Amino acid sequence: MSKAKKKLLVFDVFFMGLLIATDQLSKYMAVIKLRHQPAYSVMEGILEFNYLENRGAAFGLLQNQKVLFLFVGIIFLCTIVYILYKTPDGGRYMFLHILLVTIAGGAVGNMIDRIRLDYVVDFIYFVCINFPIFNVADMYVTIASVVLFILLLFYYKEEDLNFLNFKQNKYRELK
Repeated sequence: MSKAKKKLLVFDVFFMGLLIATDQLSKYMAVIKLRHQPAYSVMEGILEFNYLENRGAAFGLLQNQKVLFLFVGIIFLCTIVYILYKTPDGGRYMFLHILLVTIAGGAVGNMIDRIRLDYVVDFIYFVCINFPIFNVADMYVTIASVVLFILLLFYYKEEDLNFLNFKQNKYRELK
C-alpha cells in the first residue's frame, strides 16, 4: 500500500470519528435537553426538536429488530471498508471517499445507540411536511447516499469504477 493510500485511509478514519462524535454529541444534548420535555419549536410550524426513542429503522419500520439491524449494519460497513480500501487514492475519487465515510459514520452513529441503548435517539422534526423524526446520523446517510447516487449516474464513468470488479482486475493481472 502506498503512502498516499495510507494517508487517505487515516483521513477516512479521522473524518469518520469526527462525524460520529458530532452525531453522538447531538444525541447526548437531545437526551439532556429534550427527554421528558414538550417539543421545542425552532421555527414555528416548520422545524422543532422532539425527543423520540426509535426502536425501528427508517420511519419506525421493523420495530425491535436490533440483531437484524446490527447484522445488516456490520455487513454494510464491511462493504464500505472494502470499497474504501480498493478505491484509488487519486483526486477524482476524493468525493467517493468522503461520501462513503459519511454514510459509514452515520451507520456507526446509529449502531452505537442500538448497542448502548437498544434504540436510536431521534429528535429533528419537520412539522411543515410531517416528516418522521430523525437525527444527525440519518442526515449523513441520506444526504451522502443521494449525492453518491447522483455522482454514480453523472460523474463517474464505468471505467472509473473498474477497480471494484475483482474478475476484471484478476484478468488484467493474468495478461
